[in-house]
Amino acid sequence: MRSIEVLGIIPARGGSKSIPRKNIALLNGRPLISYTIRAAQQSRSISRLIVSTDDSEIANISAALGAEIPFMRPKELAQDSTPTIEVVLHALDVLESDHSYCPDVVVLLQPTSPLRNSADIDHAVSIFVSSEADVVVSVSRVEEHPYNMYRIEGGFLQPLIERDIRITLRQNYPEIYRLNGAIYVSKPQTLRRLRSFIAGRLVPYIMPRERSLDIDDPTDMLYASVILRSQGGLNC
Repeated sequence: MRSIEVLGIIPARGGSKSIPRKNIALLNGRPLISYTIRAAQQSRSISRLIVSTDDSEIANISAALGAEIPFMRPKELAQDSTPTIEVVLHALDVLESDHSYCPDVVVLLQPTSPLRNSADIDHAVSIFVSSEADVVVSVSRVEEHPYNMYRIEGGFLQPLIERDIRITLRQNYPEIYRLNGAIYVSKPQTLRRLRSFIAGRLVPYIMPRERSLDIDDPTDMLYASVILRSQGGLNC
């Protein structure tokens, strides 16, 4: 895996609405971002790890944890409405123009997925290298199937998904998956062409439900805390 240059990018802006300072909020006594940094450091496939942030405190914490901060992200790319792909493309452009660095593969690791581990990263990169994917994206199986979901229309319940044949046994439902936000793998040139992590030929890396939590609110933090304690507090 070391024969190719794999860049890990952790995007971590300072602002957050649901949880103040979410990316460095303490989870079992450790900053949330530390779990992603540790998983990336323990990965066999990642050659270089950087954190893209607009926030000096996040930068200092990340650097102390061993991540590289080669630049500070402009404030205009750290807004609620800023697409993640723009953050990644900015990082690639700065690394190329200012540091003459051009990786073969890019791995996006969002700090809100503290339960994703180094093996998950390595498996996703391995799938990408061995496939013809434009992007490998981590997914998890949906437990609450949309066949059992309804919308309200004119005061009445209507099936969310119309189907010709009613499937009554749950085990006969088709398997469906959701993006869990933990891992995205692609090439720089592909991202510049598609300007998206969800486009082109998408190949899944399937992760179990227990490692697919994406932290969005305080309840998610509590759930992650319980899982980490059951694992001894580590995600290695």
